[in-house]
Amino acid sequence: MHENRTGRQLALRHRDQNAVVVELGAALRHYTVGGRPVIDGFAPDDRITGGRGQILVPWPNRIADGRYRWDGRDRRLALTEPANGNAIHGLLRWTSWRIVEARDDRAVLDTPLWPQPGYPFHLRVRAEYTLGDDGLAVAVTARNLGSDTAPYGFGQHPYLTAGTATVDDALLTVPARTRLRTDARGLPVADEPVAGTPYDFRDPRPIGSQRLDTPFGGLERDARGRAAVRLAHPSGAWGTDVWLGEGVENVQLYTGDTLPEGERRRAIAIEPMSCPPDAFRSGTGLVALAPGEEHTVRWGITPWQG
Repeated sequence: MHENRTGRQLALRHRDQNAVVVELGAALRHYTVGGRPVIDGFAPDDRITGGRGQILVPWPNRIADGRYRWDGRDRRLALTEPANGNAIHGLLRWTSWRIVEARDDRAVLDTPLWPQPGYPFHLRVRAEYTLGDDGLAVAVTARNLGSDTAPYGFGQHPYLTAGTATVDDALLTVPARTRLRTDARGLPVADEPVAGTPYDFRDPRPIGSQRLDTPFGGLERDARGRAAVRLAHPSGAWGTDVWLGEGVENVQLYTGDTLPEGERRRAIAIEPMSCPPDAFRSGTGLVALAPGEEHTVRWGITPWQG
């Protein structure tokens, strides 16, 4: 019997919405509304490239040289981005997650994160995906099962499409007051205001030829405590909001310029993060997860039509 390379496929449906979550890494593979693609995902047997839809824990983005110091001890992680000498995107992308619940409109998966070289802490991570009238809601909770306080951060890596051949013509709105300038390795250099710079997307405008692999902060939130990054069709008649709720302090935008040929600038990754890049070293936004404690992040995708 054929087994998909990304494991079991959990299909979610609500009215005209369809989504698929896979067993491999609890990744979001597919999401459409009325047959229109909302994300640029992957096929069940594809090798996942560019982190598409993947959950990034216990850290998002990069750790320089894979080295950090925690509780008075030096730690060293494998360099999973060897070209730049970084440890990237956590430890659970390529593991099989246990299916806890599978309903028409909801999927819940979890997995242990066992103590290992460079990260000798014991967590359990739970991912909940729910389709409803407002779109797709995601909640990811980590619980510390060990006896030591653990450093922890979260990210996720969906690629959004506005139905254009490239992202150049899509209209982007980012309610962020600051961006984190990074070096050639993708590591933070300085936090800078976006006002008066090409990184100011607080008012909607086309992405154009601008290359983004950029963390943003200083998120402006509504009365519910949510910030929303909006990607819209050039007509402005329809699009998608990626809302950033509890636990999301930064968002990374990536136009895919370094992806394999044929995938570049086809969609834009809008990545909720609980902390900026290199937080294990800087401590900025890093969660100190005490034994028995939990940390939850909530974000979601709301398609709309004007």
